[in-house]
Amino acid sequence: MKTRSILTAAASLAVLALGALQTAPAQAQAMQHSTEPPFSHEILTGAVLFEKLEYGWGLDGPNVGRWDGQAWYGGDVNRVWLKTEGETARNGRVESAEIQLLYSRLLSYYWDFQAGVRYDIRPQPDRFYGVIGLQGLAPGMFEVDVQGFVSERGDLSARAEVSYDAYITQRLVLQPNVEANFALQKVPELDIGSGINDVEAGLRLRYEFTREVSPYIGVSYERKLGDTARYARNEGEAVGGWTFLTGIRLFF
Repeated sequence: MKTRSILTAAASLAVLALGALQTAPAQAQAMQHSTEPPFSHEILTGAVLFEKLEYGWGLDGPNVGRWDGQAWYGGDVNRVWLKTEGETARNGRVESAEIQLLYSRLLSYYWDFQAGVRYDIRPQPDRFYGVIGLQGLAPGMFEVDVQGFVSERGDLSARAEVSYDAYITQRLVLQPNVEANFALQKVPELDIGSGINDVEAGLRLRYEFTREVSPYIGVSYERKLGDTARYARNEGEAVGGWTFLTGIRLFF
């Protein structure tokens, strides 16, 4: 009786194995002709971040309002980005404003390659630029955004920004940041000299009531350099100075 049970079980396993061998080629062929690989569906998400929505009181220059924001939509590998930043004077007139439309692709776990276009509404005359860049986290969790630009007239320039979030408590965050702008050629009509145009260093202390809403206070120092500083002096503008800041950071 025991032998008969063993033989019956062996026969059943043989039938199952034979069935698997017969169906495997058909399954493999179906996968080869499939237009969509397994587990290829990527979850698409989006977000909007205004890192800076602030007003500054200048000690050595005019009071200014500033914004710096970005939005993205896509998956983990491919995304579309919209970036904008600008500055207004005391009378509310927009002194500088730009908008960028970029495509990004994940290079590694922390870095995105980005390419697209940029349009400067102010200052006049307006300009279109091609953009390439890298954005991500450097060792030590420093946030880095480096971009290179070529204008419609062939002028080459670049921008680099580095910031860091130091959590004093779970809600209180101190953020130092440094930004520098560079140009390969002089662009007198835009008051841009060659070399390093300007450097800005800031320190902002924010309180995260929620992840979405974080008011802050801070201080920044900006300095124009080289021919850019000379253009500013010729127009009676300050070439550098301190600014006290108050603003809000929004994320949604």
